[in-house]
Amino acid sequence: MDVVHFSIGSILSIALQALLLSSSYGSLEPYDLLYNNAVEAFYRNDYKDVVRHMEGALRSYAEVRQTKVRCRLRCQNQHPFDSASMDLQFFDVVLRRSYCQNECIEEKVGTQSMHKISEDVIQDFHRRIPYNYLQLAYQKLKQLDKAAAAAHTYFQANPESVEMDQNLEQYKALEGTNLDHFVDREARPHQRSFSAGVKLYDNANYEEAISLFEEALQEYYRADVECRALCQGPQRFEEQDHILYRYSLYQLVSDHFTQVLHCEHECVRDLSTRPGRLSPMENYLPLHYDYLQFAYYQLNMVEEALACAQSYLLFHEGDEFMTENVEYYREAIGHDLKPREVRPWLWVNTFPDPLCVFCVCSVGGPLVYDSVQLIQNSQALNGTQRVLLDDVMSVEECAELKNLAHTITMAGDGYRGKMSPHTPNERFEGATVLKALQYGYEGRVPLKSARLFYDVSERARRIIESYFLLNSTLHFSYTHLVCRTAITGQQDHRNDLSHPIHADNCLLDPEANECWKEAPAYTYRDYSALLYLNGDFEGGEFIFTEMDAKTVTAQVKPKCGRMVGFSSGGENPHGVRAVTRGQRCAVALWFTLDPLFRELRLQADEVVQALDNQSSQSKWDTSLNINPKDEL
Repeated sequence: MDVVHFSIGSILSIALQALLLSSSYGSLEPYDLLYNNAVEAFYRNDYKDVVRHMEGALRSYAEVRQTKVRCRLRCQNQHPFDSASMDLQFFDVVLRRSYCQNECIEEKVGTQSMHKISEDVIQDFHRRIPYNYLQLAYQKLKQLDKAAAAAHTYFQANPESVEMDQNLEQYKALEGTNLDHFVDREARPHQRSFSAGVKLYDNANYEEAISLFEEALQEYYRADVECRALCQGPQRFEEQDHILYRYSLYQLVSDHFTQVLHCEHECVRDLSTRPGRLSPMENYLPLHYDYLQFAYYQLNMVEEALACAQSYLLFHEGDEFMTENVEYYREAIGHDLKPREVRPWLWVNTFPDPLCVFCVCSVGGPLVYDSVQLIQNSQALNGTQRVLLDDVMSVEECAELKNLAHTITMAGDGYRGKMSPHTPNERFEGATVLKALQYGYEGRVPLKSARLFYDVSERARRIIESYFLLNSTLHFSYTHLVCRTAITGQQDHRNDLSHPIHADNCLLDPEANECWKEAPAYTYRDYSALLYLNGDFEGGEFIFTEMDAKTVTAQVKPKCGRMVGFSSGGENPHGVRAVTRGQRCAVALWFTLDPLFRELRLQADEVVQALDNQSSQSKWDTSLNINPKDEL
C-alpha cells in the first residue's frame, strides 16, 4: 500500500484559514434586515418603501440560496471524497471544502455571519408572507397587475386564507387586470411543467404533452441536485443540546452525515409536495415515465415508449400493467431496450463555477447534424458553457454567404450608423436576415443566397439549443451578417482590439471583478454564437478572458464553417483581436430563452413561407425597420 505523507502543520493552516476567513468581497444586504425595513415601512404607510425593501428581500433571499448551491457543488467537485481512504485524507478534504465554500460564498454575498437568519424569518419566507405585504402595497400604489401576481403567489402556499381568496376575486373583477396577471412568482419549474403536461395529455395533445413531461423531468433532476446541495449545511441534532453535547469527534461526524442523508432523502418528498400542502403527490416521479410511455405509444414512437416503461419498472418492479406494456412494446419493435438513464451532467461536474447556475462542463448534448464536429468543449476552452465546432457550413455555403455580404451589407448597419464603432482602424458592415430576404424578394440578390442566410442561422440555433441541453426553446434575439475590414495605412503599431473585451448580457467591470446585469446591457440574452465564413485574413482571433479583461483563457482562429458558442453572461468575457489585413466575415447570433425578447424574426418567417408556397399574392412591407440595436 502506498504511504501518503501529510503535514499536520499544513492541515492546521487550512483549518485556521477556514475558521478565520472573514474578508468580505460581496455586499449583499441581508434579507432579514430588508424584510424588517419593509414591515416597518408598511406600518407607517410608506408603500413605495414597502415595495423597495420587500422586493429587495426576496432577491437577497434567492441570491443567498443560489450562492450556497453553486458554491457547495463547485467545492464538492473540486474536493471529492473519492480518494479519501485514510483519516487524514478525509479530514483534509473536509477542511479544503470548508475553506472553498467560505471563500466562494463570502465573495458573492459578504460575511456569512451577516446572513444568519432567525428561524421565524425563514419560516415567513417559506410561507410566502412577504407577498402578502406586497399585494397590499401594490394595491395602494394602484399597480394592480403586480398586486394580483403577489396575491396569487401568496395564495398558492396558503390556500386556507379566506381573506386572500376574497382579495383575488376582487382583483379579477377590477378593470385593468386580466388572467395573465395571476401568476405564481415562486412556481417550481418541474411542477409547473408537469401540471401543464397532464392537462395536454388529458386533451389527447400527446406531442406537446411529451415536450412538457420531458422538460419536467429535466427540471426535477435539477431541483434534486439543488436540494441535496442545500442539505450540506449545518445540521440540527434533534433532542440534543449543543452546549452539553460531549460526544467524540467520530460520533459528531457520524451524526452530521446521518442528518445530511436524512435531509437528502427528504428531498424526494419536498420535490413532490405542492406549496401549501402537507402530503406529497403520490407516485410523483414515476408518473412522468408512465405518462410518457403512453404518449410516445400514441405517436407510434414505440422505442421511446419501451424505454420509459422500463424506467417506470425501476420504481415499481413487477408492476403487472407496465410489465404487460413492456412485453407488447418488445414484440412490436423486435428487440429489448434498457431503461432511460438520468443525464450524467445533472450529477457530475454540475455548478463548477460560481458565476454559472446550470453549467454543462464536459458533457454536451447531440450536435443535430452528422457533419458537425466537436473540436473543443468547455474544459478544453478553459471555461464554462463554451463549445467550438467545425463543419457547421460547407466551403460552398461560406463562399455564397460571403458574396451575399459583399452585396447587401452596409457600413454601420447594426452599429447605429457608426462605420468604425469599436476601432478607427477597421470598417464594419452588416445586414440582418430580413434585409437579405427583402433583397432576394426584390431580385437584387439571388433568392437562394438570401434563403441560405436564413437556413444557416436556424441551423446554428438548433445546434446551440441541443448541445447545451436547454429545456425550453431558444429564440433569436439578434442575427447579424457582419464583416470587419482592415483599413489600409492604419495598421502599423496597432495595440487596440477589433472588438474590446465585453460580455453579452451584462456590463463588465474588470476592476470590481463583476458583471452588472443592468441597462444598457441586453440583459435578456442567454446564449451567443459566431459562425465564421472565412479565415483568409490576418489577426481577428476570437478570445475568451477572465473577468479582469486581460488574462486570455482561450483563443479561436476563425475559418470557414467554424462556430464558437457560449453562454452570454459574465462567465464568458470575450473580444476580437485586431484585423490587420483583409476582411473577416461571420454570422453573429444572440439568443434568448425569453420569448418576450425574441427577434422580430416572424416577419422573416412569413417571407420564407411565402417563398416556399410560391405565392405571387404575397405583399412586402418595405417600411419595416427591424432590430436597430447595435452589437455589444
